Amino acid sequence: MFLSVFDMFKVGIGPSSSHTMGPMVAAARFLDMMRAAPFEFRGLRTSLHGSLAFTGVGHATDRATILGLAGYRPDTYDGEKAEATLAAINARKAIVHEDLGSLTFDPATDMIFDYDHVLPGHANGMTLMATDAQGDVMLRQVFYSVGGGFVLTEEELAQGKATDDGPPVPFPFKSARDMLEMAGRSGLSIAQMKRANEVARGCEQSLARGTARLWQVMNDCINRGLERDGILPGGLGVRRRAKGIYDALMAERGINQSAPHTINDWMSVYAMAVNEENAAGGQVVTAPTNGAAGVLPAVLRYYLDHVPGASESQIEDFLLTAAAIGGLVKYNASISGAEAGCQAEVGSAAAMAAAGLCAVMGGSVEQVENAAEIALEHHLGMTCDPVKGLVQVPCIERNGLGAIKAVSAASLALRGDGQHFVPLDAVIETMRQTGADMHEKYKETSLGGLAVNVPNC
Repeated sequence: MFLSVFDMFKVGIGPSSSHTMGPMVAAARFLDMMRAAPFEFRGLRTSLHGSLAFTGVGHATDRATILGLAGYRPDTYDGEKAEATLAAINARKAIVHEDLGSLTFDPATDMIFDYDHVLPGHANGMTLMATDAQGDVMLRQVFYSVGGGFVLTEEELAQGKATDDGPPVPFPFKSARDMLEMAGRSGLSIAQMKRANEVARGCEQSLARGTARLWQVMNDCINRGLERDGILPGGLGVRRRAKGIYDALMAERGINQSAPHTINDWMSVYAMAVNEENAAGGQVVTAPTNGAAGVLPAVLRYYLDHVPGASESQIEDFLLTAAAIGGLVKYNASISGAEAGCQAEVGSAAAMAAAGLCAVMGGSVEQVENAAEIALEHHLGMTCDPVKGLVQVPCIERNGLGAIKAVSAASLALRGDGQHFVPLDAVIETMRQTGADMHEKYKETSLGGLAVNVPNC
């Protein structure tokens, strides 16, 4: 099993990896299918199902799908151009491509929110259709956005987990037990094994450049969030708080009376800065999702700015270790809030961040696995209940608390010798089972929890 660090961490846009990035990617894939088909197309239609329908407006799923059909991709997204494109589509009632021609598309009638039919493969389902001049469907494809920006067709999903057709990797661990055994035999750390796998599929230079860019985007996102204030879009009237908290913390620096627990505020403000940017539709890195994008950058920033002896040379090891843990969670359970609740998003992010921090602070492979286990175990059962379908309440604060839990988990693991009662594999399986048993109203539908108990208009 191989999931690249660049699969787990993708540069994209907010507010959601599964509801914004995924549909945009799916639409781009559909365009490629149209280009390869032996038909002359004249129109487009799409329908959103399940969680994509219930929280689609709040997550900008409709906008993302339309922009994807217009040729936009998350990693090269230009917000100003996108707004102009949307205005042109609404005016023309058509999407124009140089190679595909003018395709009729009226957002008011051709973008369908189907609240009554959940597609069988996953809670995040969508159907894309291309029509002829009479409006008859000539090409139809069902896509599932399965979390973290990953997209599968219904055929790919039916085949089971996504196939891995690349060259073999030296350490193909599929479980934490495999990972520990391979580390024991090889004498390598998790980061070293993950690096060897990455190099087997690429090269050291591209890995170094890519991980450096990931951290640059993450850190830039933190800094933007710490500098901006105002009201977040979407209608809830949620006020950005990261800048005010950060300014207060900076003013208090050096004050002898500062309480020790103030360090928790630093962790929280870094995470909140990212998720406020995400809620505003800014550029973020999935870690492993947009809804949980603040946890890992906050912990890495905490390490670099607040831990004595921290070194930027450890950033790559942090990210590689975190990606290895995230890959195990995704392969054996889920990172999708619509599939397993927020335990799959913030819980997974906390496990990844805890593992990364433990590794760069000198933890053994056993301690790193323990850190991930502690962090994920204490997010089990967490629901996904965004108020008004927006990735704002409780998501922004939840990332701050996820970062605090991650640091605490790493610290506890470092205080031990790596021996512990509950293995990480057992917690991942428990999370999968809990997600399967969780009522659908608590899985990113905004039909339960805080979403129905807090006034949102």
